[in-house]
Amino acid sequence: MKKRILAYLQRIDELLQHPENVDNWQAEIDKHLTQIGFFMHERLIHLIVTALFAVLTFMVLIQLLNSFSVTVAVLFVALMVLLVPYILHYYLLENSVQKMYEQYDKMLEFKEKT
Repeated sequence: MKKRILAYLQRIDELLQHPENVDNWQAEIDKHLTQIGFFMHERLIHLIVTALFAVLTFMVLIQLLNSFSVTVAVLFVALMVLLVPYILHYYLLENSVQKMYEQYDKMLEFKEKT
């Protein structure tokens, strides 16, 4: 997913740098809105998963602090190993969708000029 979203953002940035190469801004805007919808859905799913992992990790941490157990400590470490990449991926999705909103606004400006 990371490669896909970064490649898409780069493609749109290239279009915005060379607006004279675009024949039909409305078609590009429609495609862009579709991609925004896909990435917003992905962002929502990852928000839910990340929040659940964070809650579960916090619950395991509380259990670990109440009564230390090697098994619970291993579970906590495993959850942290999973939680950190989930947070980083969600961060990428959130910032990318925000950038897509900015790109959309620029695309509308180019469409109005033509």
